[in-house]
Amino acid sequence: MENLINIAERFDITDKITDVKPMGEGLINDTYKVFVDGCDKPKYVLQRINNAVFQDVDMLMDNIDKVTSHLRKKGKKTLRFYPAKSNNKYYFEEISPLPSVSRNDGKKDDGKYWRLMDIVPDSITYQTINPHYSYLAGKSFGEFEYLLSDLKEPIGEIIPDFHNIEFRLQQLRDAVAEDRAGRVLEVRYYLDEIFKREEKMTLGERLYREGKLPKRICHCDTKVNNMLFDKDGNVLCIIDLDTVMPSFVFSDYGDFLRTAANTGLEDAPNLDDIDFNMEIYEAFTKGYLESTKDFLLPVEKENLPYATLLFPYMQTVRFLADYINGDTYYKIKYPTHNLVRTKAQWRLFERAEIKLIP
Repeated sequence: MENLINIAERFDITDKITDVKPMGEGLINDTYKVFVDGCDKPKYVLQRINNAVFQDVDMLMDNIDKVTSHLRKKGKKTLRFYPAKSNNKYYFEEISPLPSVSRNDGKKDDGKYWRLMDIVPDSITYQTINPHYSYLAGKSFGEFEYLLSDLKEPIGEIIPDFHNIEFRLQQLRDAVAEDRAGRVLEVRYYLDEIFKREEKMTLGERLYREGKLPKRICHCDTKVNNMLFDKDGNVLCIIDLDTVMPSFVFSDYGDFLRTAANTGLEDAPNLDDIDFNMEIYEAFTKGYLESTKDFLLPVEKENLPYATLLFPYMQTVRFLADYINGDTYYKIKYPTHNLVRTKAQWRLFERAEIKLIP
């Protein structure tokens, strides 16, 4: 870990670093815990930012700085990042000594981007999905939106069109037109069902163009394990702020329920395992509305059931497009994995549709 120690030492901290060890199993960034002299527990987190996903690192860290500074002014605990000694930014680029290598996506690997932040002491994360934690998640993510609703500084869209269903449907159309893996015929049923509901499911984008639906600063990755708790079960702070960007509040509300209210796995092969858990839905909604009641518009509140349907619908579209394209985006464990995911997400959509739409 000598090289990682050297990297951690390039940030503006006074502690003597003694060790750096892998931390967690994150799917996007490489994360390490940093130990310092005189402490039994790790004190810092060192991360390599995945600039294939977050291509504008300046925007990424500027977004996080604006959001965390605003939350601290309101008395909320947030993650603290440390500037690099070389440039006083909250990250630095480790330039590779080798020439840039072109990747399959046409971009070049020009270097590695690193940042250092505090570990919140005595904090706990939970993976558990039950009504209690769902209520706390709704309350916490709703409060997050509420506290940022008066932030005047602009926040960049770090992943353009991330939750734009019209964009995702066009990607599906492009995949169908090309049919590069010869799979369109076998998925015709799902294509027909998806496009049958297109007008209904693109409601949010239409309301936005009509000036009726605002974009707000949202977390855009709402999961129970993106909250830190103290030992008594109180929420300390929201973490994993890389995806914070302007979006409809539907993003934070609907994406949480897509995973939390699913009684089965995202790739469950047995569709009988999949249902939409109304108890989780009601608990999350209760907490969310408690925190957002003073700033959400009626059009946002009225369309929360639509948001609940939107995200399994959108994920069905994305899995199906990738299957038709020959599995070029999502990692798969077997040849029909994306098709299984498609069917599972569509079953979740159908079950939610039955329960939420009269």
